[in-house]
Amino acid sequence: MTTRDGTILVGTPEFKADAHARYAELRRQGPLHRVRSADGSTTWLVVDYELGRQALAHPKLSKNPEPFAKGLRASGRHILLAGSGFGGNMLMADPPEHTRLRRLVSRAFTAGAVERLAPRIERLAHELIDAFASAGAADLVVSFTGPLPMAVICELLGVPEQHRDDLQRWTRQGMGNPSAGQRNALLALNSYLQRLLAMKRRVPADDLLSELIRVHDDDQDRLSEAELLGTAVILVAAGHETTVNLLGNAVTALLDHPDQAAYLRAHPERIPNAVEEFLRFDPPVEITPARFATEDLALAGQLIRRGETVTVALTSAGRAADPADGLDVTRSEPRHLAFGHGIHYCLGAPLARFEGAIALRVLLDRLPDLSWADPSAERRWLPAGISRGPVALPVRFTAA
Repeated sequence: MTTRDGTILVGTPEFKADAHARYAELRRQGPLHRVRSADGSTTWLVVDYELGRQALAHPKLSKNPEPFAKGLRASGRHILLAGSGFGGNMLMADPPEHTRLRRLVSRAFTAGAVERLAPRIERLAHELIDAFASAGAADLVVSFTGPLPMAVICELLGVPEQHRDDLQRWTRQGMGNPSAGQRNALLALNSYLQRLLAMKRRVPADDLLSELIRVHDDDQDRLSEAELLGTAVILVAAGHETTVNLLGNAVTALLDHPDQAAYLRAHPERIPNAVEEFLRFDPPVEITPARFATEDLALAGQLIRRGETVTVALTSAGRAADPADGLDVTRSEPRHLAFGHGIHYCLGAPLARFEGAIALRVLLDRLPDLSWADPSAERRWLPAGISRGPVALPVRFTAA
């Protein structure tokens, strides 16, 4: 956890394999720490809920890496943040550009578009379970929690079914630690979406990408080509990976707490609230991307110099939000930062919540005796990147 000179190491495979215990120890030491990440860079890491809210909404902490690009290139961290070639997007913009981009994308990403997917989400969930129900055993990451979110985001965006496996591979690789493999995956995703957008411009359909093109082509204040592409990449990558891990972490929690799974089977109307508890207990994004100090500022009494970065450990913030931090699906209004806070609050949060509730309801109903295939087996978590989720979910159940 620390180097010989006392530097705290985070984001390594060893840290991520035991993340909750490591963050609990950091919380005991204080709300803010100077740490070194797996890519070798140093950052200020917030592990507290209230300080996390403050940092996520701080006007002097910028999401835009461009003013600091020279330093990022020197450290190697530009692979994802500056130079991956997929244009402008909301995640790396500050007002007024962020305000403009979010307003334009929100016109297409409506609650109605999400809610219209409900029958299809439920049908896809049943079809996936049908495919393995007779076996009596499965790896749910391979068979359910992985393919369902990819199918849903591709349905929403209008991605042909034959290309979905490629998109899933590229997004998983692209969410890892900065490396040549990560950059290649992001560029492959970028290239494919460029071609798909060109095709939808020629032959528009009833999907989100076609609607974004209409926003781009018809509005006086519109998305540029780079912004259109950047938005498409972020919707695919973030819209898929986050929900995969939301479901994976929720299923892990339920397998470890069978009494609470039984409660939700008896009270399925409580599942939407339980989704909030799963987001608090074990969120799908472990730490936020870096924010850059645009000038000297203070957090928790600590001076943060201009150009230094701040990240928030969302995995820790949820546990810090309530002294009784164990899983409780009946918890009233669970507090968490899983979807961020402030102007960068996740635009796709309604879809993730909606999809998570439907998927968990179907899974709990269809597999009433779902359990770990080997309860004593070691849990394996994603070893790299900012995401938090299980590598595998080997389960058993009564064959249908």
